[in-house]
Amino acid sequence: MTILITGGAGFIGHTLTGHLLAQGHTVLLVDNFNHTYNPSVKWQHVHALWHLPNWSLYQGDIRDSEFLDQIFRTHSVDGVIHLAGLAGVRASLQDPAAYFDHNVNGTAVLLDAMCRASVKRLVFASSSSVYGIRTGGTLQETDCAEKSVSPYALSKRAAEQLCLKYHQLHGLDVFCLRLFTVYGPQQRPDMAIARFIHHLYTSQPISIFGDGQSQRDYTYVDDVVAGISRAIERVKGYEIINLGSANPITLLELIALLECQTKRRVPIEWLTEQPGDVPYTHAAIEKARRLLGYQPATDLREGLRRMVHSYKQTYAYTQQVE
Repeated sequence: MTILITGGAGFIGHTLTGHLLAQGHTVLLVDNFNHTYNPSVKWQHVHALWHLPNWSLYQGDIRDSEFLDQIFRTHSVDGVIHLAGLAGVRASLQDPAAYFDHNVNGTAVLLDAMCRASVKRLVFASSSSVYGIRTGGTLQETDCAEKSVSPYALSKRAAEQLCLKYHQLHGLDVFCLRLFTVYGPQQRPDMAIARFIHHLYTSQPISIFGDGQSQRDYTYVDDVVAGISRAIERVKGYEIINLGSANPITLLELIALLECQTKRRVPIEWLTEQPGDVPYTHAAIEKARRLLGYQPATDLREGLRRMVHSYKQTYAYTQQVE
């Protein structure tokens, strides 16, 4: 298959690219290298792929319809994996209009370009944030997702609904994958685990918002990539599917594991809870098992060990974290 990946130079995107190339696919990697985080980190991701065959890089914005049309005219694309967009709950509170422009308008422009090119297969990376505030139980794909508490989550939910309408109106086959806190080597630098590791090794205090009892379902990047890869191969109809580990832990437990892995401790800076944050995520993954053969294989301790090892081995990357 020839697969176009939007946001392909990001954390998940470049890991997915390597996986798909190893599977024998051809990959068209699209990214605008914006300043959501330091573009030099994304360029490091791209340079790590240089030695591999059967991929191309297109630098541009998915909100540019002519840019997309040119790619679709140049290549016979079998499917699209849509990872591009603005990420981050707290940042979305400061500039909600930008999040809707990139995440909703950008998705609409992409869907229109796919229709013009008669490309029918789409996998869209949504987020567990759409479930809103929950305090217990597993989060099922059938649960209400209309009470999002941040512009980021709202933009992801709106994009899911756009995908549904294009399925209904234009026959696109779409799997919307709700990703649960993806982590691993070269994680996006603003995310908690990457920041915590950096602070542990640079002897800076770790900031905790709230009491540290919030729980997250942390999911290793290789498991997510395997799920996405199977989704683009199997996509049919319209489905919403969780991709998580189904093993949430508290923030304080996470920090304790990182202290064990790094053999370091730093002070904790206690801060007030932030609006938009959700206190609890726990993915129900039965549907992913059934439709994708999905089975998370990397437990949190092993995943953190790999992250810490990567941090210590990649000095140039660690300099970009702050």
